[in-house]
Amino acid sequence: MRIRDAVRWRSARADADFEASVSSELAADLPDEDLGEYLYDCIDLYEMGSKPRCEEVEYLELVREAIERVERGR
Repeated sequence: MRIRDAVRWRSARADADFEASVSSELAADLPDEDLGEYLYDCIDLYEMGSKPRCEEVEYLELVREAIERVERGR
């Protein structure tokens, strides 16, 4: 294995670990939610009006913040 390949592999592994960590934190913050494997699915598949307005705002804000953390972490 070349050094460049090893660095890429390690970097990809670190990214996946970080994303899993952020997802775990989000699941702890939203214990009643069934969060999928991909955070973007939480936004894309969400049905507006399916929760009371205050819960809806909090849910969407927490998911967006988690997505932004993952994107910045890379």
